[in-house]
Parts: sequence; C-alpha cells; structure tokens
Amino acid sequence: MKRHLLYIIARLLWFLPDRLMLPIQYFIKMHRWLNMSVPQRFSEKVQYYKAFGRNRDMLSCVDKYQVRQYVTDRLGTDRYLVPLYQVCNRADEIDFSTLPPQFVIKTTDGGDGANVMICRDKSQFNISEAIKTVNSWRNKRYYIISREWAYRGARQSKVIVEQLLESNDNNDGSIDDYKFLCFDGKFKYLWIDKNRYSDHRRGFWDEQFRFLPDVVSDHPTFSPDNVPSLPANIEEMRFLAEQLAAGFPFARIDFYNIEGRIYFGEITFYPWSGYIRFTPDSFDYELGRHFKLNFPHQ
Repeated sequence: MKRHLLYIIARLLWFLPDRLMLPIQYFIKMHRWLNMSVPQRFSEKVQYYKAFGRNRDMLSCVDKYQVRQYVTDRLGTDRYLVPLYQVCNRADEIDFSTLPPQFVIKTTDGGDGANVMICRDKSQFNISEAIKTVNSWRNKRYYIISREWAYRGARQSKVIVEQLLESNDNNDGSIDDYKFLCFDGKFKYLWIDKNRYSDHRRGFWDEQFRFLPDVVSDHPTFSPDNVPSLPANIEEMRFLAEQLAAGFPFARIDFYNIEGRIYFGEITFYPWSGYIRFTPDSFDYELGRHFKLNFPHQ
C-alpha cells in the first residue's frame, strides 16, 4: 500500500524539484523528517546525493550496457564481464535461434533487481510472452519516482542478453552476491546476499573482513554457526571494487564469485534508494560518517 501511495504521489508531483520532493518521499518511507541541510545518516546522505551529486560518469555506470565499457576501461580488461550474447533496441529484435538453452534478458535501465528475465530451458520458454513483457519494461523513466539523478541518462533503454551464471553452492540455484560499499574510492564495508530465492540471508563485514553479527538490514543475517566463508580471492575483489569506485563519494560495487571466477555485477549509487532501516540504528550513522558530501547545493 505504501509503495502504491508513493507511486501515485510521485506521478502527481513530478514537477517538484528534487530538493522539495525527496523530503516528502523520505517522510512517507521512513516516518521521520529528512535533514537535507546537515545530513548525518547514510539514508539522508543518499537523498542529498540524488539531489546534488552530478558526476557525468554516473550516467554510464548505471546503464547495464554502457557500464561494460566503463569497467573495461577502468580495469584494463574485459575478463570480469559476464559474456554478452546480444544487444538490441527492442525485445522483438532478439535472435532466439542463436541463443543457448539458458540465458538472461535485461533492459539496460532497470534497477534493484527488476527488469530481469531468466530462461533456464529455451525449449519450454514462451518467446512471444517474453517479448511482450520485456518491451513493457522499456523507457519507464523510473527516475521520476525515485529521483535518482544518474538514471536520467537512460533516455532510451536497450535490451541485452547475457550468459546465465550458475553455481552449485546454493540449493535454490542462486549465486552469492558480494557488494562492496566504497567511500571516496576506499572499501569500508561488505555485504553478502545468499540463497536469494529461498531462505534469503544478508550479512555485513567490516573493512578487515570481520563478520558483524549484530548488523541487520531488510533480511535476516546469518546465524553464528552458519556464517559463510569468504572466497580465497576476496582481496582481489576489494582491489577491483576500489578501482571502479574511484572518483565517487560513494559507490556500491557488486561482484559474483563462482568457483573462484570473479564476475562484475553492477555499480549502484543509491542502495535501497536510501530508504533503509538498520539494526542497530547507529549503523545508519556509521555509514553516514564515511560518506563525505564534497559537493555543494546546486
């Protein structure tokens, strides 16, 4: 109900500038006033980031196709990219005859795990329905609701088809997601999502890769006797994350790690769109302490 109400309000008040609209959204979501003048919390600083952060590189980083070139340029290699099968303007341009039995279709301007279609068996895949659904995702202009400035660069979404990544580590077929929270290009915290399709668990680690059992966000954390071990090449992942995050006051850099092979996931500047409650509440301030807003009101 709250999400639907926010959508209606955002559509009706599309003409309001971000500095006026974001406090309204924040109050509806968080049930407290947004301190935009002197933000202290991470959740508040993300709103400030939306309203006043204007780095042109962000526009290509949030586009799922353009970011591939950004990653290649920053890392000097494309070896960490998920293999790309096709890129099209519309889903009806996909040549399904050339695709393997399994694949993933995405629109390039989707966020928060949305606008992703997984095909695990092409022989059972309803192509006509898939085309209709994927085309309906295109050019939704999500930034009108989220006010996430970086997504304004997605003037026309494209459709990409990638290799389906799979792992035998989880019973539900999901792959572990490693998310590095970087501030001014330096890694400070890691969170890991595991068993996304069944018993979804999310845990946090600090910059020394020490597990933080008391920090919880919107999913249960790991029990003390079931804390996942970190990959042997976790330091390589840290290095890559810091290379990709350099130049941004905050960026979340996502990777997958399958049997020691690292794959780039995405770059996010506004996790949860800033509307997140932590336990303990002090962790919101702790993340905010690292988030230096080195750009003025505009």
